[in-house]
Amino acid sequence: MLAMLRRHPWTAPHRAILITLIAVTMASLFLITYSLALGDPVPHDIRAALVGTPGADPRALAAAEKVTGGKLDFQRFGSVAVARSAIDNQNVYAALHVTSSSSTLYVASAAGASVARVLQKIDAIDPAVRVLDTHPLDSDDPNGLDIFYLMLVATVAGMATVLQVRSQAPGLELRPHILFVLGLAFLVSTVLTLVEGPLLHRPAGPYPEEWGILAVHVLAVASFTSLMAVLLGRWAIVPSWSFFVILGNASSGGAVAPPLLPQPFAFLSQWLPSGATVSALRNAAYFQNYQLARPLVVLGVWGAGLFLAWVLLAHRRQAATERSTADTSPANAGTQPEISRARNAVVRHRALVETSAPSEQPERT
Repeated sequence: MLAMLRRHPWTAPHRAILITLIAVTMASLFLITYSLALGDPVPHDIRAALVGTPGADPRALAAAEKVTGGKLDFQRFGSVAVARSAIDNQNVYAALHVTSSSSTLYVASAAGASVARVLQKIDAIDPAVRVLDTHPLDSDDPNGLDIFYLMLVATVAGMATVLQVRSQAPGLELRPHILFVLGLAFLVSTVLTLVEGPLLHRPAGPYPEEWGILAVHVLAVASFTSLMAVLLGRWAIVPSWSFFVILGNASSGGAVAPPLLPQPFAFLSQWLPSGATVSALRNAAYFQNYQLARPLVVLGVWGAGLFLAWVLLAHRRQAATERSTADTSPANAGTQPEISRARNAVVRHRALVETSAPSEQPERT
């Protein structure tokens, strides 16, 4: 199929129609993905801590189950301190302390604003339950979307810049291209950190940590886009947009927390670079003493792996191109006929010797 498309004599109108169809298809996939993942967030599996005896306040327990549609996955903890420590380490999203006098529900808006909003509806069912936010969001970011937008801008900047440079500067060699990608990651992360921090005073975490996370994310985006450009040429935007914008952003957990995402988005949010970037930035901003290793490792593996894959493949393609150019260069073009003529002369000489040699006949008696 691909070979047939490549052999097809594409005219300018044909190319315009094809590009339009692909653009409409990508837009439709974007709409479908975001609608399914983010349009109607519903609790699926919310990890929560339970402290105390459930029979001490069954109404509070029933209210918590009702607001989440029975999707709370309770784990028993021996004390409130241990349960709150589990919230700090993001092992659970909430903790319900059940007592006979007044039960308390501990939430963490910074871990997932959408999950916290769902749990805080418990007031409407059982007003006697106190709700305490252990990690509230910043007043300038009540919905917790700043980090999501920061990741999105870094993604678009990395992808669009690589595509434009490859289009406007097609003769860029591999070594300058490597320096360009590294410089792009450095520049984008530096500018976004300065804009998000000193200029807007948004809570994105300590500046060096935020800068490093953004730099690795932009490196992953730029390397993936460059890799696709080596493999697919001018069509690199299709897989790059699909992987980072359609799939990556929808499953990142930035707009809707993972427990409210349907599968497979809830699973992918932990293992794709976009989701790892959101988690790492959120931890740096609101869980500074409890930064988790997994999002940093996931993001680092994606960044380093994609960068090495692109460099190695581009190096192989460049070496193959240089060999092909050397074989057809004018210097070799003059020597190839001479070698062929010499080889043909040897063949003709051997044939002449074989035909002119006297044949051996048996003697007659």
